This record gives sequence, C-alpha cells and structure tokens, in this order.
Amino acid sequence: MAAPDELRFQELEAAAELLAATPDAVTPRAGEERPSPGPEGEPGDDADTAELLGEQRQPRSFWTFEYYQAFFDVDTQQVLERIKGSVTPLPGKNFVRHRLRNNPDLYGPFWICATLALALALSGNLSHLAEKRTAPGYRYSPQFHNVTIAATLIYCYAGLVPLALWGFLRWRRSHGTLGLLETLCVYGYSLSAYVPTAVLWLIPAAWLQWLLLGVAALLSASVLALTFWPLARPEGRATALALVATVTSLHALLAVGCKLYFFQQPPNAGPVAATTAAAEGLRAPAANVSLPGAHPAR
Repeated sequence: MAAPDELRFQELEAAAELLAATPDAVTPRAGEERPSPGPEGEPGDDADTAELLGEQRQPRSFWTFEYYQAFFDVDTQQVLERIKGSVTPLPGKNFVRHRLRNNPDLYGPFWICATLALALALSGNLSHLAEKRTAPGYRYSPQFHNVTIAATLIYCYAGLVPLALWGFLRWRRSHGTLGLLETLCVYGYSLSAYVPTAVLWLIPAAWLQWLLLGVAALLSASVLALTFWPLARPEGRATALALVATVTSLHALLAVGCKLYFFQQPPNAGPVAATTAAAEGLRAPAANVSLPGAHPAR
C-alpha cells in the first residue's frame, strides 16, 4: 500500500501536466462556481448575451430592410403627441428637442402627406359638385387626376424643400445642424394642420375658407420658425430672418396654391350652355323679327 505522501506527489504532477497542456484554462478559486455549460456543452447565458449584443452593434446595410425599419419604429401614442406638438407652437418649446427626442420617424410624415393629398382631391371635387349641381348646362365629372396632382405636389414639397434647407444649413455649417431625417420629420408633421383645413373648406363661405387657411398656415409655419430659428441665429440676424421668412413663405404659398387650384370656381356655362342659348334663339317666333324698310301687313 502506497504512503499518503506518494499519493500527494502524484496528484501535483498530474495537475502540472494538465496546466501545461491547456495554458489558457482558468482555474476557479476556492468557493467560486463554474459557469454551467449549455445542453450541448456550449457556453451559458453569458455567451448568448454577448453574441446578441455583437449582432446589434453591427451597422445595417443601406440595401437591407432592417435599415429602413428603424425609421418607422414608433407607436400610436408617439405619433399623436408629435401631431399635437405640430399644431400647438409654444415659445421656447423646440419641436425637435421636446417631441422627437433623438428618435425621428417617417411613419407619421408619410401618412400625413397621403391623408392631405386625399383630403384636397376629395374636398375639391365635392365642393364643385355642391356649388354647381343646380347650374344649367353644368355636367359634373369626377376628377380623379386631382389625386395624382395633389400627391405629387405634397410629396415633392415635403421632400425637396427640407432637402434644400438641410443642404443650405450644412453648407453654412450652422451650429447644431439637424440631420436630414429630422428635417424631413419636422416638415412632414408640420403639414398636419392643413388636413382638417382641407376638409373644412367644404363650407361654402369664401371668407371662412380664407380665415381657416390663415390660421392653419400661421400655426404650421410657427412650428417651423421656432425649430429653425436657433439654427440660423448664429449666422447673423439678417441671414436668420431671411431663412425663416423663406421657410414660412413657402409653407403659406403651399396652402394658397392648394386653395386656388383644388377649390377654384368651375366655369358656369361652357360649350353646352352656349349651344342651348343658340338653339333657343333659333326657336324665336318669326313675327317678332322685323326687317328694315318692311311695312306691316294690313
């Protein structure tokens, strides 16, 4: 039977050989628990968590669906709050800082533009029908092309104007310049005030229509002015005033142009009414027509 000292030396030699074979192995200290392996001998939850974090940190490609999915990552409550903020301008309350909070989206602007285009086209057609349905010689025909015209106008404005403004601020290297996505988001939400206005333009009162247009343009343009004034102010007072005046003027001109185009008065008579009047003149009694130099029959 071997002595206890001989057995102890054999254990130390086996441990030394094991460490030499696996130099990267970590020996747990006394009272320290080893991480439990997975069901197939894989690392535990720590390794899975590290793998998930590594996937999240990888940048998304421009050509993948996940890259654009982040632009629509908002819920209904956030969209409603941003719409509310776009129609209630308050001094000192910047829309980007107090509403977007570094999380701009394109979901709200996309559907606001689509709703505004449909509201303009449908309200314009219905207003023409209500005004001229009793006019003689007027034949109503739905103008479906107005939907395409309205959508092209609204989406071009909501895309090209913010792009030009963002490029100008980047060129001037203004302090705290907004990103392109944030600029598009601000412009898209600023159009929400025009949606109920387009529906209320169905009321056949010209003074009320222009009053609603002025209120909507004032509220909507004020949000843009309060947002971009701090960015242009470091460039000088004259430059800041010119920039804000241009932004608000274009926003108001959009509303005026939509009002004049989609809610203009249709022609009263046209070719049909002219033909009717000519036919009535031919059917006039011959006795009422007298020629020069003729004498009445006795």
